[in-house]
Amino acid sequence: MSSEDERLFEQAFRETRGNHGEEITFYLPGMIRYENLRGRYPAVSLTGKQCELQCEHCKGRLLDPMIQVSGPDDFLRKAVYLQKRGSHGLLLSGGSDPHGRLPWAKYGDAIREAAETTGLYLSAHVGFPDQRTCEELKKNGVRQALLDVMGDEDTARRVYHLQGLQTVREAVESISRSGLQLAPHIVVGLHYGRIRGEEEALRMVSRFDPAVLVFVVLTPLKGTPMAGVTPPSPLDAARLIAKARLLMPEVPISLGCERPRNREGTELEKLALRAGVTRMAVWSDEVLHEASRLGLKPCFQATCCSVPFNQAFSMIR
Repeated sequence: MSSEDERLFEQAFRETRGNHGEEITFYLPGMIRYENLRGRYPAVSLTGKQCELQCEHCKGRLLDPMIQVSGPDDFLRKAVYLQKRGSHGLLLSGGSDPHGRLPWAKYGDAIREAAETTGLYLSAHVGFPDQRTCEELKKNGVRQALLDVMGDEDTARRVYHLQGLQTVREAVESISRSGLQLAPHIVVGLHYGRIRGEEEALRMVSRFDPAVLVFVVLTPLKGTPMAGVTPPSPLDAARLIAKARLLMPEVPISLGCERPRNREGTELEKLALRAGVTRMAVWSDEVLHEASRLGLKPCFQATCCSVPFNQAFSMIR
């Protein structure tokens, strides 16, 4: 690591501790199991395994492990069942139409009834919605809007098959104006493994007061055009996290669950602590040791990492 990188991480770490204290929250999302623990925040696909947008890095594969629902009544039944089984909340997701939008209007009444009758904390992978859709989601009980934000025109068109970057900007603005908590996700290396537009994406979201900023790293999936792509190095990803911390010193930053699970992934976890994350999903034993070495105080929560720490959702390791 260069002396310049060392200075960057030192500055980011100081800024983090000054604004957020010594706490760091580790998250177990979905229904993932870790030792004797399991996540209590399952993801639900409102479109089953169907997706028309067919982004180059996903091709609908990320829908496969989600709980599938066939319609509003089925969604409501499963929401009630999951709440009775101990879930703290749900991540509402699904495939998009060719314009990057999900069938939120179809599920509006069922979402509202689920929120009112179960008390589940609801967050949503919203796609790229307009403001009216965002306002309806908030009215129906959704707390957070999660969306991928890129900062490169070519990436928006070639990878996400959107009409252009303006679609992304308008979605971010619509979420912000609606009062939903904005939880942008930066996919590091989204452009076929290359860093391209991520810093512009950070500048874009910094103007809209995000509730939390989540970093994930391109994870090549079998059966997609990016199956053979090499993800960015841990150092490249950590640099972006550090730059985000200096740009948005008061915003919680998380290293999300979608990232390589190998030696490089573990190295990224450790660098991310130094770069300024205050949250991390699906941790390794090595990063717990690193957190202790850095003087950080861990706590653990069984939800998605976008959800603020809540004692009712916490777990003891």
